[in-house]
Amino acid sequence: MPSRRSDEDRITVVVDTREQEPYTFDPRSVAVIHRALPAGDYSIEGHEDSVAVERKTLEDFVSTVIRSRKRFKRELQRLSGYAAACVVVEADLSDILGGRYRSGANPNAVLGTVLSIVVDFDIPVFFCSDRQAACRFVEGYLLRFHRKESTRWENESKTTP
Repeated sequence: MPSRRSDEDRITVVVDTREQEPYTFDPRSVAVIHRALPAGDYSIEGHEDSVAVERKTLEDFVSTVIRSRKRFKRELQRLSGYAAACVVVEADLSDILGGRYRSGANPNAVLGTVLSIVVDFDIPVFFCSDRQAACRFVEGYLLRFHRKESTRWENESKTTP
């Protein structure tokens, strides 16, 4: 029998107001609020400056890394200072390598940018095949970060006199 979640187990996910097609999360695990975030599209209330997920469709990702490189670089610089940050792409890496996007960008240039994000900014890029898989990944990522931080806070409170 599955365990029931209490309201204490739920997290509040902050969705950036500029997010045009926000994900719908499991309401048993996640409450959602909308407000401007300093970086990324999704975060956790109270931790907006320490955890963030930047969501991209394939078309948006390619367009951003090729045409909006300077703006995206500033975003990555902000995210690189976070305790946990990542970029989630609603596509497979094979979609990039196969050039399965409208832009005429060279797949090697796009791949080079992916590698730069991972190596130069120390921000993982997760290719999550489609929107549903990406949504599930983002929910799990934020829940896991919250559990990790909650455990750390509990341990710190036990050792603080």
